[in-house]
Amino acid sequence: MRILVVSDAWYPQVNGVVRTLEVIARLLRREGHAVELLTPERFLTLPCPSYPEIRLSMFPRRRVAAAFAAFDAEAVHIATEGPLGIAARRHCLARGHGFTTSFHTRFPEYVNARFRVPSDWLYAWLRRFHNAGTGIMVATASVRRDLAARGFRNILPWTRGVDTALFRPREKSFLAHLGRPIWLTVGRVAIEKNIPAFLELPLKGTKLVVGDGPLLPELKRKYPAAVFAGAKCGEELARHYAASDVFVFPSRTDTFGLVLLEAAACGLPVAAFPVAGPLDVIGGSGAGALDADLEAACRRALAIPAESCTAFARRFSWDACAEQFLDNLRPLSPPSLVNAAGA
Repeated sequence: MRILVVSDAWYPQVNGVVRTLEVIARLLRREGHAVELLTPERFLTLPCPSYPEIRLSMFPRRRVAAAFAAFDAEAVHIATEGPLGIAARRHCLARGHGFTTSFHTRFPEYVNARFRVPSDWLYAWLRRFHNAGTGIMVATASVRRDLAARGFRNILPWTRGVDTALFRPREKSFLAHLGRPIWLTVGRVAIEKNIPAFLELPLKGTKLVVGDGPLLPELKRKYPAAVFAGAKCGEELARHYAASDVFVFPSRTDTFGLVLLEAAACGLPVAAFPVAGPLDVIGGSGAGALDADLEAACRRALAIPAESCTAFARRFSWDACAEQFLDNLRPLSPPSLVNAAGA
């Protein structure tokens, strides 16, 4: 199959959306499919205000149309709701083409946290965007229920995976210079990740933050006792996971949290709030502790053996994720399924 994937999220961003799309494209190509990634790399871009690593494509309509014509796709997946996603959606609807979308991020909550725009307004726009397609792929059951209650239609399951060859238990001597226990969080250092809820906990040992983002300078000033290692990837990221003692996930808005699987695969128990994302991924798995009192969750997680975490992580396969994505795709031109009214 010839598959065109459109995403506004791409490098230099380092997040679950980018990693998922990159891995899925590689695995599908390995199986003989032709996968074209239409990303901001091909366009003139501007940095997103307060998120400079997020590149916003300028005037993409003509070049998106040219990319469609050049690739001659049999299926189209629109991964994001940014300028490229909007242009691709418009192109498909104008020609009666079916397309799938995916819901990766609780964008309304993020915008509300930063700019106080009412979430309901943004969900109304997102509902219009996604309901025009033939299916919306969602990672967890709780997000599926939430979107269905908000009027989103044709919701399809799409799980995630983890590379257990890279993310695996290792010697803890890598962080021997830090006092133990080491409480680690990994992710974008931004308001929506709720990192101060972690940094304010009265925990003995070392609080370690791996990641970069607009809130980093402020948090460094406010929490000088914490260790801020900056953004890490690949082998270096895996070594930080494996050398820590508990992975603390303070976010209340993530739809999945790929970092939860990466931490567990490295033998690291998870401490998190009992909210969508952690509830779906960790739940009663035995690989972590969920509690409205995050400090209590951290202390309980510290007693969880590494073997429970790695056994849990082995249940998540990128191959299964790629196969599910492929099964969810729809042919490019099924007129009976295209909801032109959603345009």
